[in-house]
Amino acid sequence: MAYDAFDLSGYCAVVVGGTSGLGREIALGLARAGADVVASSRRMEQVDEVSDAIEGMGRRTLRAASDVTERGTLEALHAKVMERFGAVDVLVNAAGVTARLPTMECSEERWQGIFDTNLTGTLRACQIFGRTMLERGRGSVINIASLATFVAFHEVAAYGASKAAVGALTKSLAVEFAPRNVRVNAIAPGIFPTALNEKLLFSTERGKEELMRTPMGRFGRLEEVAGAAVFLASRASSFVTGEILTVDGGYMASGVNQ
Repeated sequence: MAYDAFDLSGYCAVVVGGTSGLGREIALGLARAGADVVASSRRMEQVDEVSDAIEGMGRRTLRAASDVTERGTLEALHAKVMERFGAVDVLVNAAGVTARLPTMECSEERWQGIFDTNLTGTLRACQIFGRTMLERGRGSVINIASLATFVAFHEVAAYGASKAAVGALTKSLAVEFAPRNVRVNAIAPGIFPTALNEKLLFSTERGKEELMRTPMGRFGRLEEVAGAAVFLASRASSFVTGEILTVDGGYMASGVNQ
C-alpha cells in the first residue's frame, strides 16, 4: 500500500467550536481524511448534528458540549475523550466571537468578553489538551487566527486584537512545545460566507470591498479551509510549527489589483 502522508486513519481529533461555520467544516474534513473526530460546542443539538455526520462516514466520535469560557467544561471534555479514545492527536481551537462597534464605544466588559472567548478560551484548551500531548510526546494543535491577526478591519478592534494575540500565542507555544514533538500552528481564513455573515458580504459596501481586495475574485468556500487543517494535522507537515497559514484567495498578498 502506498504511503499517504495526509492519511489521518487512527488519529483522534478534537475540534472545540466544531459545530458551525469553519469549525464544523474542519471537523468534517478531518473525518473525511480518516480521523475519529469529537466536535464540541455549547449547543448540544449542534453537537448531535455534526456527530451524526461524522458517524455517517464510519468514524467514531462522542457527544459532549463545552464552553471555552468555562474551564471545567473543557476539562470534562478532555476526560471523556481520554476515556473513550485514550489519546488526543489533534486539537483545533475554532470557537470565536466578534462584535462590530466603534472602538471608543466598546465597553471593558465587551472587550474582555471577546478576549475571554477568542484568546483565553484558546489558551485554556491548549493547556488542558496540550499537557496530554506533551506527556505523550506527539500532537498537533491548530488555532484559528484571522486576517485581522495581520491587518485592521473597520470597527472590530477587540476581535482584531484578540486574534493578533492568538497569533502570538501560537508562536510562543510552538517554541515551548517543539522539544516534546508537539506542533502548534494556526490557520488565518480569508473571507468565507457563513449563515452569520452572508447578508453582510453580499449586500453591503463592506462586502463589496472585501471581494475587491481578494485577487481570486470570489469568496472562499467552507470546504477550502478543511484541506489546510488536514495538512497541519498530518504527517505531511511534520516539520511545520509556529506558522500562521493564510487561506485567503490572495488577500494578504494584494496591493493594487488593477
